[in-house]
Amino acid sequence: MQSTTASTTEPALAQPAPVRRLLSLDALRGFDMFWIIGGEEVFHVLANTTGWGWAVFMAGQFTHVTWNGFRPYDCIFPLFLFLAGVSTPYSLENRLNRGDDRGLMVRKIIMRGLILVLLGIIYNNGLFMKPLSQMRFPSVLGRIGLAGMFAQLIYVSVRHERVRFGVFVGILLSYWALLMLVPVPGYGAGNLSMEGSLVGYVDRLVMPGRLYKVVHDPEGLLSTLPAIATGLMGIFAGTVLRQKNRSDGDKLKRLVLAGVVCIGLGWLWNLVLPVNKNLWTSSFVLVAGGWSVLALSLFYWIIDVKNWRRWAYFFVVIGMNSILIYLAGKVIDFEHATTYLFGGLLRFFSEPVQAVGVIIAFLALKWLFLYFLYKKKVFLRI
Repeated sequence: MQSTTASTTEPALAQPAPVRRLLSLDALRGFDMFWIIGGEEVFHVLANTTGWGWAVFMAGQFTHVTWNGFRPYDCIFPLFLFLAGVSTPYSLENRLNRGDDRGLMVRKIIMRGLILVLLGIIYNNGLFMKPLSQMRFPSVLGRIGLAGMFAQLIYVSVRHERVRFGVFVGILLSYWALLMLVPVPGYGAGNLSMEGSLVGYVDRLVMPGRLYKVVHDPEGLLSTLPAIATGLMGIFAGTVLRQKNRSDGDKLKRLVLAGVVCIGLGWLWNLVLPVNKNLWTSSFVLVAGGWSVLALSLFYWIIDVKNWRRWAYFFVVIGMNSILIYLAGKVIDFEHATTYLFGGLLRFFSEPVQAVGVIIAFLALKWLFLYFLYKKKVFLRI
């Protein structure tokens, strides 16, 4: 892990530094991270303080479904993993074509994946703060690290795209078969409840420490398997965007069609395998992945095709250091800084204005922190 500047020539895999990048990729990653670092709180605060119907509706969309089903907020995490996949052809294809040492590339991919796992453990538990029995080992960063790592290893090892697609389909079908056919003691086969699913049983059986939901962890071990398919969907999309022999219009048509087909197939599959983020079901992979493809298509069309870029600067600043700002929330007390700098001023306003103002100031401080790093050309690489 290190800081780097824009002059660095070797891009990172999980959080690539800029070489020849799509601005839309950085903007969409920043847009995604904006909601993770607190953007959704604006709607929750407005809903709680005003009761406005539209605010209540939007606040509801920025919550996770309890178990089965899908809301826009359920796409935030898989979109980030999907975008890590999109960057893979840009960061690796030229080196593969040049005949660079594939063994060295594999070692770097594995090392970066394991570093993200380690950072996820530290993010959840701190350094030496909890006994082993109280530590939570699965994490968002760990899921990105492992799933992204295996997706990139498949990309490096399997050079024919049709074979990669076969691996993708095989992962989704195999995971479906595991969930439906492997019996869980006391519950039998095909039980997709939190307590009775194979996913939770495997986590309880092999994962040390504690699970996020006691009997189940949404970033657990077995559900990492279909998350690899999410990373592969990003790789497929990145491969399309990187093709020099296709026009932008043709690329967009292919991506939009793929996104619509994936969403349709995912909801059709939902009839027998529920769309479920906690289990990261195969149907969820297709629905979330389909929406991710459509979001990428929209950003690519607006930013890289139409060249409407000024509005995207706000999100690009976030997207260029997305992992850093995610980690920074654990070591920098942005909430205290917000209260210290703006708390006195906001006391002169009404309660709803105070509540919304605090969130806006909180987000502004985080953005200014990232803006300072962006102007200094400092980016966290893993």
